[in-house]
Amino acid sequence: MKKIVVVEDEEFMRDEITHIFKQAGYDVAEITSFQNTVQQIFDIKPDMVVLDLNLPNISGFQICRDIKQKSSIPVLVLTSRDHIKDELHALNLGADEYITKPFRKERLIARTVNVLKRYEGRVNMLECDGLLLDRTTYTVFTDKGSFVLSGNQGKLMEKFLTNRNKILTKDELCHTLWQTSEFIDENALQVNLTRLKKTMSKLNIKYKIVPVRGEGYKLVPEERKDEI
Repeated sequence: MKKIVVVEDEEFMRDEITHIFKQAGYDVAEITSFQNTVQQIFDIKPDMVVLDLNLPNISGFQICRDIKQKSSIPVLVLTSRDHIKDELHALNLGADEYITKPFRKERLIARTVNVLKRYEGRVNMLECDGLLLDRTTYTVFTDKGSFVLSGNQGKLMEKFLTNRNKILTKDELCHTLWQTSEFIDENALQVNLTRLKKTMSKLNIKYKIVPVRGEGYKLVPEERKDEI
């Protein structure tokens, strides 16, 4: 049974959405506290998120962005905001569907079925601007084809992709590779980072790993040659 998490602060609407999904045969979880919302979602491990945009303490846009930066969980936005700029912004952040309220339950279920079908077999995939990483095999898929990373390169790639725009310390990276940061020669980390950088260049991946002085390393988009 597929599990759906409903992120909606208005109680009557949340109950209605939950009822519709349960009638359609889905397992449903609800978010009712909007502190650490994204972590609550990850703890539930849903097959799809139904997300309102107008929420207390945190914007639905922010939740969508955070989910998509760290996972491949599909997101269906269900909102009263019917402006095209809001829809385009949500889709640009990675939302898979955008439905406005009021809505027909038949449309909601049909869109849900389509989204879940698109994601079958992709639970273990990390997606990032034309790049896919299979977390079970560490296979990278790009427009150049596929390539199987070595164990250490795969672990580092997964760590960077799940922490995009965040600085990762040397200790964090060492723990990713060896489950400890004690008694690890820094040169060993550098060797593994250098190998991953060479592989990323070879595969024409549009991201690069850059050092942040005194702090660690960060994955950033590669500047395009046509950018000024």
